[in-house]
Amino acid sequence: MVTLSLGTTTFADQQRQKQQETREYGRKAIPLFHTGDDDDDDDNNDNDDDDDSVIHKDKKLKTTNDGNSIKFLSTVKPTDKNRDEKEIIKLENMPAEVDISRYNNSTTNKSLKPIEPKNPILILKNKLNNKYLLPDITREDTLNARMCLKYYGIRQFLDKYLPDELNSLYLYFLIKLLGFELKDTILLKAISMNVQQNSTEINVSDLSSTQIDDPLDKRQTVQLIKDLQKAFNKILATRIRLLSFNRIEDLVTKLHSASNIIVLTGAGVSTSLGIPDFRSSEGFYSQIKYLGLDDPQEVFSYDHFMRDPSIFYSIAKMVLPPENMYSPLHSFIKMLHDKGKLLRNYTQNIDNLESYAGIPPERLIQCHGSFATASCVTCHFQLPGEKIFKKIRNVEVPLCPYCYDRRKEYFPTNEPNATNISNVPRSYGVIKPDITFFGEALPSKFHKSIRHDLTQCDLLICIGTSLKVAPVSEIVNMLPAHVPQVLINRDPVKHTDFDLSLLGYCDDIASAITQKCGWDIPHEKWEKELKTKKFEYVGNERGVYTFEHK
Repeated sequence: MVTLSLGTTTFADQQRQKQQETREYGRKAIPLFHTGDDDDDDDNNDNDDDDDSVIHKDKKLKTTNDGNSIKFLSTVKPTDKNRDEKEIIKLENMPAEVDISRYNNSTTNKSLKPIEPKNPILILKNKLNNKYLLPDITREDTLNARMCLKYYGIRQFLDKYLPDELNSLYLYFLIKLLGFELKDTILLKAISMNVQQNSTEINVSDLSSTQIDDPLDKRQTVQLIKDLQKAFNKILATRIRLLSFNRIEDLVTKLHSASNIIVLTGAGVSTSLGIPDFRSSEGFYSQIKYLGLDDPQEVFSYDHFMRDPSIFYSIAKMVLPPENMYSPLHSFIKMLHDKGKLLRNYTQNIDNLESYAGIPPERLIQCHGSFATASCVTCHFQLPGEKIFKKIRNVEVPLCPYCYDRRKEYFPTNEPNATNISNVPRSYGVIKPDITFFGEALPSKFHKSIRHDLTQCDLLICIGTSLKVAPVSEIVNMLPAHVPQVLINRDPVKHTDFDLSLLGYCDDIASAITQKCGWDIPHEKWEKELKTKKFEYVGNERGVYTFEHK
């Protein structure tokens, strides 16, 4: 069995040693856990006239001298007639270097450097079937590669990770290493035809490091370059993880010192009450597949509601919140407020359970509205949301008393889904809960508060959310980069690099953290069970812990 990993395969090291002898400059072997004690100078100290491209046969991957662009070139000098300008692709606003001091409160020092790869990537080829064997990738590899990209910039990143000779599969591997997947099924099929899927029965003697032919055509290679640039853009637009904040103890310390905590919550904070989340395999969207919608999110589309409100009201009872109930997690947030630490709770939930837990209105931003009130879509008459709960439970469409007579003229049968000869929409005179549908603007209170809060926040805790819906999901990218960011969720959120991810049931994790802080959650379940419960967790990798639920 042959297992390849980044910089650890003995055979690969032997082959790389041969390549190293012909390189223009030496590359120091950096320990796997680099502490910054080695004085490793920048590799890119060559003259501007030197060709610093990485080359394979008739292809080049080249960074410009400012490090801000990548070019795909042909070794045959193109004429004005045959030059394909589409092959030269510019990266937008890509810094050649990233100032690491922006991402840490302390002065920059070498100990903050990410771990450099021991050697460039090496993709081996099986001489028996001419298929390529890609190295294994761990999440730790991905996190470190992203940090290297942001720390060193594009030019040095490519120089550190790519060998002198390469083919297009190296571009594909870089995309995967950075944590992205291709969406082009045709391109994926072409790659899979040339990649060894099973390495369990490969002899080392059958492997070769010589890359002679490129398995992909020119068009596919250009597409890979475009996809790689998109990955670069995405990563360079986000913050660098704080290297000094990746343990549970770091969170406990910060909770004691913080005074302006933003807590961003999603559906996961209410699932312990029997309220389904939206996007999990057992969530709300999975439960309404029977409606036959192209996208289950259409049930919350404002345009769809205005055309036919009966679709929403056919399932509204499934998201109708319980009254006077709240979870230990809601009480955890209330505890932060009681201790003078809560700056704001931005909730994506529409169940209004935060108010039942006692979180004051001035500390609560219901980003997507709530069932607390409801309004007529025609005359905007507003009433308490509980006034239409009975209609919702009976799967009936609530109608406005002030628009009722006129609606009766348009719809004589008094059926919400009845047709009429006029152009009046079916939603005329219908009362809609004051929740923000897709296509509606967020409440003005959100925009007013977020501008202020971003400058005051000293800790962000995202709880029970997959961060899929903008603009709330963008809060993590709007905060100053030195502010610690923590995720408490059942599943990891892969498109955002949190400094600390605590995975498991939200109530359990909040209780475990509260125990470590020596505090008490103002919830009856705390005194009965959670205060003395033993919580077990394991550290999967840097900054990621999984809590076991018993």
